[in-house]
Amino acid sequence: MTAVLINRRAVLGAGVVCAAALPAMAQDRRMTAYKTPWCGCCDGWVAHMRAAGWTVEVIELEDLAPVRARHGVPDRLAGCHTAVAGDYAIEGHVPASDVARLLRDRPAAVALSAPGMPAGSPGMEAAGREPYVTLLIDRQGRTTVFGRHNGA
Repeated sequence: MTAVLINRRAVLGAGVVCAAALPAMAQDRRMTAYKTPWCGCCDGWVAHMRAAGWTVEVIELEDLAPVRARHGVPDRLAGCHTAVAGDYAIEGHVPASDVARLLRDRPAAVALSAPGMPAGSPGMEAAGREPYVTLLIDRQGRTTVFGRHNGA
């Protein structure tokens, strides 16, 4: 009888360990993107994310400021669209590789931003190519460089 209890505990314990490891191994690749109806470069960014294997639900709004405010993105770091993936806001033309790393590493932050509309970022390829960074935004609105792109 004792051996059976030990085996059951071992099996149950292994199940808990495996279930706990699932989020780390399998990344949720769904997001919601909020954009204005008239922005074509946002459509280009959504296409970039979908090509990288993300499922993107698009919601069109005329004013994105309330979405940014709700997710802790300061206006000074705004892009032309805001997405939400997991617990994070993704502001502007952030590359899919940075979004994947953000969700894999799960840093203490509220958002990741590529402020403005950097030329050569996903969705902005037709505008040329310039160096730019993606910024990790903490709860106080402070930033640190998360990624460097196009030679930044």
